Amino acid sequence: MDKNSKIYIAGHRGLVGSAILKNLESKGYNNFVTRTHKELDLTDKNAVANFFSIEKPDYVFLAAAKVGGIVANNTYRADFIYENLSIQNNVIHQSFLSGVKKLMFLGSTCIYPKNCPQPMKEDYLLTGILEYTNEPYAIAKIAGIKMCESYNLQYGTNFISVMPTNLYGPNDNFDLEKSHVLPALIRKMYLGKALENNKWDTICKDLNKMPIEGVDGKSSKDSILNILKKYGISKVNDKIQLEVWGTGNPMREFLWSEDMADACVFLMQNRDFKDCIGFNTKEIRNTHINIGTGIDISIKDLAFLIKKIITFNGELYFNKSKPDGTMKKLTDPSKLHELGWKHKIDLENGIKKVYEWYQNM
Repeated sequence: MDKNSKIYIAGHRGLVGSAILKNLESKGYNNFVTRTHKELDLTDKNAVANFFSIEKPDYVFLAAAKVGGIVANNTYRADFIYENLSIQNNVIHQSFLSGVKKLMFLGSTCIYPKNCPQPMKEDYLLTGILEYTNEPYAIAKIAGIKMCESYNLQYGTNFISVMPTNLYGPNDNFDLEKSHVLPALIRKMYLGKALENNKWDTICKDLNKMPIEGVDGKSSKDSILNILKKYGISKVNDKIQLEVWGTGNPMREFLWSEDMADACVFLMQNRDFKDCIGFNTKEIRNTHINIGTGIDISIKDLAFLIKKIITFNGELYFNKSKPDGTMKKLTDPSKLHELGWKHKIDLENGIKKVYEWYQNM
């Protein structure tokens, strides 16, 4: 990519896309084409075709996706597989038709088997069954990898895939029904701290920015307390109790979104599909690259770390009747490290940064 190349970032307002846009701008790139969801529905085949025929971008970062945590993935299974497949099919195919020089498809480490050996190497893809709760989303992401590989092999395109670990950072999703564990815990403890200090103005301001099931800061105090209780924030014996799903034992890896973006731009600048093929030219598989830290933490330790950073004094209740999901998901980022890239922001500092962002957004 040169600094004047036309770059399309699909999903530029989300956690991933906004971080990539910021990183590219910091490196001097200046010719971007972006569309909000209202301006361009990527599940609409004709709209996407029209967009590519007019704009003709040189490079594409496919960061747009329907994403969510364990509850959303398991509840909206049809939506997750249909919308993600539709987005991928349309953007990848139109990138081929319009002659895009290079495309990067961003997936997720949920593509790996439920009982995958740890840490997870790229070669472990499709070696076992998937975790049930996010199977539809994972299948869509696997299809995206295979679509990129297949277009490269049949048409000679240069479409590469990366699989980031669990991400967090500015523009994360803090919707308690749909968010991932880290932003959900940050918001729940932020609200729990406000409740224990009787700071109703803080609670109302938060709910006005992001209502929960239609309950906002203008709702009655009883309605607010009921919706907070539904999402695991309640007063028990004059103490605020905060529910965390599962046993707290699962291990998870977390990567600061701006580090992830830096890795994506690094790979876009330095890695082509031909570099990912390896020595087996008869069966070309697993050309994607993991993006991660190679360091994990238990959900329990994560919760107590966030509790310390936010200075929330309430009690944490681990609800063992709720699902844990996969017990361990740790990437092996060896390929990326060998290319010369490693993450910079550790988890504690990253949580401090995203908590500060959340308070000021």
